[in-house]
Amino acid sequence: MRNGIAVVALAMSVGMVGLAGQQGGDASYTPTRVNKAIELLAQDQPIYYTQVDGGGYEEGKALAQTWADYITYNLEHSPFDMTALRGFMQGLVDGGPTRSGHRTPTVIAVLPFGGISEAVMSANYWMVEQLLGSGVHGVLLAHAQSPAAVRVMVQAARYPHAPPADSIDEGLRGNGGQGFAARIWGVSNAEYQRMADPWPLNPDGELLLGLKIENRHALENADASVGTPGVGFAEWGPGDMSLSFNVNRSDNPAVLQNARNRVQAATRSAGIAFLDQMNAQNIEAMIDEGVRIGSNPGADVADRGRRYTNRMMPW
Repeated sequence: MRNGIAVVALAMSVGMVGLAGQQGGDASYTPTRVNKAIELLAQDQPIYYTQVDGGGYEEGKALAQTWADYITYNLEHSPFDMTALRGFMQGLVDGGPTRSGHRTPTVIAVLPFGGISEAVMSANYWMVEQLLGSGVHGVLLAHAQSPAAVRVMVQAARYPHAPPADSIDEGLRGNGGQGFAARIWGVSNAEYQRMADPWPLNPDGELLLGLKIENRHALENADASVGTPGVGFAEWGPGDMSLSFNVNRSDNPAVLQNARNRVQAATRSAGIAFLDQMNAQNIEAMIDEGVRIGSNPGADVADRGRRYTNRMMPW
């Protein structure tokens, strides 16, 4: 318990330092969407995230005023604990709203399995429903090497009454699980079921779905996977890509550069956001290149990026 309290206290301390030092934007700004990340991406503004490996109510409350535009709730290598996740989301609500006026930061949950085949995704689609029912604003599929698996992920995030989409079968989410998520979003059950649909497939949707194209098999299908209707962003995963090609990442081999370029080209062709690592040395160049999601850059670097792009939304 002492360690848990210490972690929360540190998070709150870091958060308060970030709030004190990183302020900008138009104080009169009024949010137009539930999902802060989508609102910014629709304005062609880069977004920046921080990541947690699990956590419950206290951790959520401590991060409610985070410098980040969205929080990656990483379940790929952490316990699949929906009770903790629901507590985390409630903590964000109780510690909010954000300075931008949103009820919570956007939360994207990483699925605890890889998109290696349609069969694997179909067998585990219920996890998408469980995560979205906890009030998160989207999911991220690791090792997205099967376009068929990606299509099932999009199905799993949609309700049956959602507008039809090319190559995507009828939505798989069921009635009865929307109540908690609706309360987290601060909307009625009916409003939630209308709004909980992937963007930009649905221009009014508030769910953001992403892919990790992070091995050589996924790379072969990058264009088809990334171009699937309902996908909102993709990344190339240099760590896992290095393992897949059996190369040393620190050597910056051409095969990794080519992989990055291929995934970025696929996102550009699909008209969705590309995620990559940003730091103090490259943030302006990354933004100029078209990168629209910065991987855990920290408050100071994110502040630089926001000022560089003249962001109006407060932070």
